[in-house]
Amino acid sequence: MKRLLLPLTLAACLLHVAASHAQSPAKAVELFNGQDLAGWEVVSLPTAPAETSPRWQYTSAGVLAITGKPVSYLATKATYENYALHVEWRWPANAAKNSNSGILLHIASGPTNHTAWPVCFQMQLKPTRAGDLLPMAEAKFAEKLTTAAGAKTPQLDRVAADSEKPLGEWNACDIVCSGSTMEVRVNGVLQNKVTGLSPAAGRIGIQLEGTPYEVRSFRLTPLRPSIGSDLQLPPGGSR
Repeated sequence: MKRLLLPLTLAACLLHVAASHAQSPAKAVELFNGQDLAGWEVVSLPTAPAETSPRWQYTSAGVLAITGKPVSYLATKATYENYALHVEWRWPANAAKNSNSGILLHIASGPTNHTAWPVCFQMQLKPTRAGDLLPMAEAKFAEKLTTAAGAKTPQLDRVAADSEKPLGEWNACDIVCSGSTMEVRVNGVLQNKVTGLSPAAGRIGIQLEGTPYEVRSFRLTPLRPSIGSDLQLPPGGSR
């Protein structure tokens, strides 16, 4: 019993630390600055072979081109809560069938129990599945999962039909995190909403899963303080 209580206690402590140190910037900010990875760090996975830093470069247009190797993830050094995140990405026109990545939200720890990914929520970017939500490690939300109990990869499927653009074209997702609620839109279409998030704050990241893609916007906007309202979009936002 003591062996079981220790990891559970550690997980609870990590969630508390993430929330207590969360930030809310005074105005909208592009988290990728178009020049380097200032404000970010590369988190290597225990299962990944020893390699050099992930291969990436900014194009002349300020687009971040990522090879996806080695398998790892980029994470902000700062933690955040109560924000709207706008991300624009695209897969190559000839993207491999196994292309995969995801946006990591409310990261509360590093890779856990020698597994690949941290305590967080993943907004899926895999082609044709953008908008699915995955609670990773000890992360939880109130809604019933689409996958069966005990599934190796728990997932809540998106609620609408595929709203992604064809391969080679730019997609946009808007993720609103307010208190313990998260709402996801892909190209303007509501694809998911979950409540009772734990953790409800943390770092933000993006996965590198071995396949190339590009990112041209990763903009975080703080939400207005709310009273008696679960979601408050920034000025100019739309529900």
